[in-house]
This record gives sequence, C-alpha cells and structure tokens, in this order.
Amino acid sequence: MALVTTAEVCDANPQLIGSGELRALQPVFQIYGRRQVFSGPVVTLKVFEDNVLVREFLEEKGNGRVLVVDGGGSLRCAILGGNPVVQAQNNGWAGIVVNGCIRDVDEINGCDIGVRALASHPMKANKKGIGEKHVPITIAGTRIGDGEWLYADTDGILISQTELSV
Repeated sequence: MALVTTAEVCDANPQLIGSGELRALQPVFQIYGRRQVFSGPVVTLKVFEDNVLVREFLEEKGNGRVLVVDGGGSLRCAILGGNPVVQAQNNGWAGIVVNGCIRDVDEINGCDIGVRALASHPMKANKKGIGEKHVPITIAGTRIGDGEWLYADTDGILISQTELSV
C-alpha cells in the first residue's frame, strides 16, 4: 500500500465503509518504529498487563502478518518492549498494534517495523501467560477478527474483511 494512502482507500470505497467491510480505528494510537506504513493479515491476541503470549507470537515467523493486541487499554504497564520488537522485525512481522503501552521507545524507533500503541510506560508487565489467542477483539471502537487485513499509515489504521486491491 505504499502508493495509496488510507485516506484514498476510504474515499474510493464508501460502499465498503457503509457495509462495515472496511472500518477505521479511532485515532488513539501513537506511531513508533521506522516503518510508518504497513499492512498485512491480522493475528489477534487478548491479554491484560501480561506479555508472555505477546512474546510467544513474535518468536514465530511473521510472514508479513500484523499482531493486534487488545491489552485492555491499560496504561499501568508496558506489554511490549524492545527485545520482542527486534525479534518481530527479524522474524518478518509487518507490524504490531497494541491497545496498551510499550517501553524501550528509542530501541523500537530504531527497528524496521511498524508499531502503534496508546503510550509508553517504564514499568514491565506480568509474566503469567494468561490470555486468548485468535479471538475477535474490539479496540479503538472497532471489532477486529483474526485473519482480517490491517492497513496503517500516518493518517490512521483501517481494517478490512478481505485484502484490498489497491
């Protein structure tokens, strides 16, 4: 999606927006990482102040996917840090969207991967391994299903039921 912006996708697809097949997340995320524009099939994860499952996913081959983590919107600790982001970059993940906080911002900003999060926080998360993988989640006013497509740029984040031909 390097040449077509999320704004242009929205302008060109009012019928998909009207039907709910194309949805925009509310503009609550900060932009991190060197890759400001990214897209890929979504993998969903739901956790709360626990990053064990986040790390496990990012240790896998990403194959251009985007990990979307519903961290419950917690602003009390970071559920993603620099080491897992470096692993994600090296394992071929296109991006990570966190409905929660991250830390190690300078390290993350040096990585060639797209990261979106609510904020940064210096405290680390719990390590209990509690959460749900591949489940529908709702973040930033938008329901997101495992296997849908995410498109992100500096204007915002779109979710589509299918891959868009842009």
